[in-house]
Amino acid sequence: MIALQVNGKRVELEGPTPLLTYLDQLGVNPRAVAVEHNGEILERAAYESVTLGDGDQVEIVRMVGGGQALRALHASLP
Repeated sequence: MIALQVNGKRVELEGPTPLLTYLDQLGVNPRAVAVEHNGEILERAAYESVTLGDGDQVEIVRMVGGGQALRALHASLP
């Protein structure tokens, strides 16, 4: 069992988890979000090479239209 912070909330996973697998579990389209992993904003091309581990800090923000560039997913994520 590992613990990490996702959008400021503690999340427990069974073990190290590929980022794309985690986004899929959340029902999040990886093309519609920006991800910061341990303080570094990831390029989408890097998503497939990132594995979430114990103690990681992750921020996931969704792209939205209508005048807002980004909106945090805090309300819809664990």
